[in-house]
Amino acid sequence: MSDSKIGRRALLRGAGGLAALAALPSLSACGTGTSRTASTGTGGKGSKTVVVRDSGGSYGAALQKAIYTPFTQATGIQVKVLNLDDAPLLAQIKQGRPQCDLINNSMMAHNKYVKQDALEALDRDRLKSLKSAKIPKAQITDHAIGHSFYGQCIGYRTDAFGGKKPESWADFWDTKAFQGSRAMVHPDGDLPELEFALLADGVPMDKLYPLDVDRAFKVLTRLRPDIKKFWDSGPLPGVLLSRQEVTMSTVWDGRLADLQKQGVPVARQLNGMRRQFSGYAIAKGAANLDNAYKLMDFALSAESQAAVAKAFPSNPSSPLAYAKLTEDERNALAGAPKYYDKGFDADVDWWLKNEAAVTKRWLEWARG
Repeated sequence: MSDSKIGRRALLRGAGGLAALAALPSLSACGTGTSRTASTGTGGKGSKTVVVRDSGGSYGAALQKAIYTPFTQATGIQVKVLNLDDAPLLAQIKQGRPQCDLINNSMMAHNKYVKQDALEALDRDRLKSLKSAKIPKAQITDHAIGHSFYGQCIGYRTDAFGGKKPESWADFWDTKAFQGSRAMVHPDGDLPELEFALLADGVPMDKLYPLDVDRAFKVLTRLRPDIKKFWDSGPLPGVLLSRQEVTMSTVWDGRLADLQKQGVPVARQLNGMRRQFSGYAIAKGAANLDNAYKLMDFALSAESQAAVAKAFPSNPSSPLAYAKLTEDERNALAGAPKYYDKGFDADVDWWLKNEAAVTKRWLEWARG
């Protein structure tokens, strides 16, 4: 996957590109998308093509191997891939000319698309995998279905604390028992990490939301002198840990695996992990509507989710997918049953309402 993990901030930032679309001029010549009436007049029936938006990179390569190629082999439908940011794609949809049919995006971004009236309302009867893969109800919405998540957790050097290992966010904040500098995320990398501050201050995981923003910033201020770097791309926490510039950092859960294989003494702690889901949705006015449903159904199956996890450190939403992995493959994933209860789901609704204000306050706080 790209450093931005499906264009992370393009997907998650609420006050930027998506909200700004209302100010865009009419784009009569945006892209080469076609309406479904221009395509076949039947919502794409009989078409042998489907266009899917994903982020490309190593994640896109994994999707090609695990989903797109097998789908074409099974159906004869060719999958074309589009790497496009949210703003131009939304502009196309507003013009009734989306270049893509199926959109792979964060569930938070899909919620923003819904507010722009940019997604098809889903006919769940056309998605058999919802039941067969036992997709969690929390990841089934009227317009999007969650297929996987990434977790934000603690990464640390195993040689830094005399054999001790951090067990909680309280340990992350304890720079006396666990000495050394810290790194945390910048809003250009992900949502501000208020939840971790509150967990460090004793708030139970199931009582986090609505977030006590004032309390969270007070806790963050206690750690501020020990935060050496605010990271804005996926690889940076691993780089900082490898160079021993910090002894602990917040990190996306799959980012340390390659370093471990190279012998770098790093590990992750999943207690208090924040989960954020990605999902599939169909662009409003999709030219190849039927094929979009077919690809979506294929991709949501437990078999497809497991295949993606074998090719890339993606945590399936389907609990049945984990049974299709070897024990080593399964336990390498933050979504494995043995780890799942250690974390919590980010409250998408809360962040949609509050991200802009929190980000503004965070930037002011970071500047001191």
